[in-house]
Amino acid sequence: MDIVGLRSFVVLAEDLHFGRAAGRLGIAQPHLSRRIRDLEKDLGAVLFERTQRRVALTRAGTALLARARRLLDDLRRAGDETRAIAEGKSGRLRIGFIHSATYGTLPELLRLFSRDHPQVGLDLAEMTMAEQAAALAAGDIDVGILRPVAGVDGLCFETIRREHFLLAVPEDMTLSARPRVSLRDLVTTPMIGFPRLTSPLFHARITGALDRAGVTPVIVQEATQIHTVVGLVSAGLGVALVPEVAARLGVKGVRFLVVSDGPEPVEVCIGTRRGETSPAVLAFARAGAQLGGGPAGESPPAPA
Repeated sequence: MDIVGLRSFVVLAEDLHFGRAAGRLGIAQPHLSRRIRDLEKDLGAVLFERTQRRVALTRAGTALLARARRLLDDLRRAGDETRAIAEGKSGRLRIGFIHSATYGTLPELLRLFSRDHPQVGLDLAEMTMAEQAAALAAGDIDVGILRPVAGVDGLCFETIRREHFLLAVPEDMTLSARPRVSLRDLVTTPMIGFPRLTSPLFHARITGALDRAGVTPVIVQEATQIHTVVGLVSAGLGVALVPEVAARLGVKGVRFLVVSDGPEPVEVCIGTRRGETSPAVLAFARAGAQLGGGPAGESPPAPA
């Protein structure tokens, strides 16, 4: 028994006429007759009663018809599902993301991707950049939303958004009344920083800008997560240079000021394994490219 024989049997069972069935199948009538005889021989059962005037299903043929339809339908669906997975339109995608991505980049990206790939299931996991890099390398996630990680072989980082730095200040601080500041204004101001070991990118960008401005920062506290840093600013412990996504956190008691000579913008990236061929991963990366994050060098956003 083969698929061609089963399909021919179902068409003949529906038409009960060799000529019409052969026409539907696009074959000659003798060819159809041979297929049916071969199928009956394989099964060891007569499927049709044939006379000069009529063709009718036997009891064995009636029993086979329901199963044959289910088998052919299962095969069709198997083909559809296989093609959908091959085209990145089905299956599952394991995504790692940094916490700050939840305040804009992640929901926007998921909305874009799911619009065109609604059948792809998404497994989301919040991870630090180091955790994502390790998980990507190990194959534990398929794609990451993170900032570029240096010194990791076998991974690629495609920038989808660039974020300027703003100065977060307590709203009751005199400095908060100014629309724009320079780093020289922070010479004696207590600051909250990002640790070099756990936030090397932020640490390098901020300290580099302060060095160029000739400012030795007065660091009174350090924290790794952006929301924690902004929370410490809200508590009045000091000011902090933070990526502009921090303005979306909605933390009370904090104003965000444009810095005329601030650090170089930081990137948000799609991280994948080098040479990735998964259609779903590549489609996710294309969705990221549609976000249209402003390139470095554009004017900083207005303060929140």
